[in-house]
Amino acid sequence: MKYTELKDKSIKELEELLHAKKAELFELRVKLKAMQLSNPNEIKKARRNIARINTAINAHHSSSVE
Repeated sequence: MKYTELKDKSIKELEELLHAKKAELFELRVKLKAMQLSNPNEIKKARRNIARINTAINAHHSSSVE
């Protein structure tokens, strides 16, 4: 997921996507502890996607204030 894909979405869509990605990250962490996760790098990717979504949300908020 790239930032350019996210910046065109509405804040509501971004917040729903953020909630889904946080749930996905939780599931990945549970699988990691249960030794069922085949690729631990998926956790890193999920965290970065969450950061990208938060960046897009903050950009929308700052542009609406100005």
